Order: sequence, then structure tokens, then C-alpha cells
Amino acid sequence: MDGEGPRGWAAPLYAAVLDVTEVGPATTLLDLGCGDGLFARAATDRGAQVTGVDLDRNAVARAAVEVPEATFLVRNAQDPPPGPFDVVVAVQLLMHVADPVGVLGRAGRVGGVVAATVWGRERECDLRVLGEALAPWLGPLGRVPGPPVREPARLRAMAERAGLVVERLDEVVCPFDYADEDELLGPLFDSALGRAVGRRAGPVAVREAVLERLEPYRTAPGGYRLENVFRVLVARRYG
Repeated sequence: MDGEGPRGWAAPLYAAVLDVTEVGPATTLLDLGCGDGLFARAATDRGAQVTGVDLDRNAVARAAVEVPEATFLVRNAQDPPPGPFDVVVAVQLLMHVADPVGVLGRAGRVGGVVAATVWGRERECDLRVLGEALAPWLGPLGRVPGPPVREPARLRAMAERAGLVVERLDEVVCPFDYADEDELLGPLFDSALGRAVGRRAGPVAVREAVLERLEPYRTAPGGYRLENVFRVLVARRYG
């Protein structure tokens, strides 16, 4: 789901998932919430036999182009193909589903190993500074608590409620690198939130506020680097 940041940001996260689940030649892997197929591409490059599912028909179509050697289906993550699969992954999916416990439980029924990734706590992610810069114009609803799945203890508890035995819960730091101001601000102003704040405060004021808040994150060449923590949970079904 590179849509969460600059293209390529997830490479360290993908590598961590593939390493910890020992994905290699002939591994059968189910990618829940496959999106545009970028994780599937990384898994296939290691020799895995990948099946991806997503409810977004357009994303599934793009994934089929990105990874023609894999199989992609328009299907709900809570209704996965029967498998069995050696590995089932939910990369950046749990925060976007109504029933993460149900997704994990069904993953455990069709897969030998289940891996899921989530954002770290808000304070562990430099990306929060964008929200902090916009906070003066967001009003009382501007600060919405993050999904509980971001808390390591809650993530572990969800997996256990799903009937899984948690084997490890790792941290991965993924830097979001932006070459310049335009690369940083473009996606922000293109977002629904950015457009709303821009209409309220004016694009010039928003630009100045964001760049001032991000000054500590400037790099020597004039770009920006925001480092964000992600967690990788690996589990198996009881018995």
C-alpha cells in the first residue's frame, strides 16, 4: 500500500515480512488486501506462488498487470480462498477493516503462518507532524485517536482472540523520503483533508505552517525524511 507514503517506502517492511516468514521458492502465499500488488511483486521475486485478494476491482486489475505470474481475485479478506497456504499476510490491512480479529482468525484457518503489519503508535511515527501542523485549522475533531490495533498489546490480544499463538512481534523503521517541498506537499494538498484545510486557511498559510513544522526533518540535499515505526506480527493457529 504505497499510497500511505512516497513510492518505495515499504521496501524495508516487505523485506522484513518475507524474511521472518521465510518466503522463498515454491512458498504458497496468500496476500490479503493486496492492493496494487506491490507486496505480491516482492514475494514473487523471491519465488513465491502468490494469490492476492482485494475488494477494490481496480486495484486487483492493476495488481494483475504488476505481477502477471500471480493470481488475483476480487474477494473479501474475511472470505479467503480455502488454500491451504504456507503463509498468509495482511500488510497494512487490519487498520482498515471492521473486524480485524475475524480477518486474523480466517487467515489462521487457511495458512500455516500468519503475518500482519500495522503502523506504530502515533508518537513513534514522524508522519504525525503533518497532522500537528494542520491542527490549528482542524478544530475539536482534528485529533482522532488512532485505531487500537496500533498498540502492541492490543494487536497481540487480537491475534490471541483469533485463536493464534503469537511467535514474535517485531519493529521495522521505514523512512519516508521526499526529494523536495513539492514532493512532500503535493500528496498532502491532493488529499481530502489537505483540500479542506486549504479552503479554510488558504494554501499559502498551510504551506508555511507545514514547512515550518517540518524544518527539523530537512536533509542536507534539501529534501525531507520522516521515520516511522511499523510492527510485524507473526503467529500460528493453536494446534
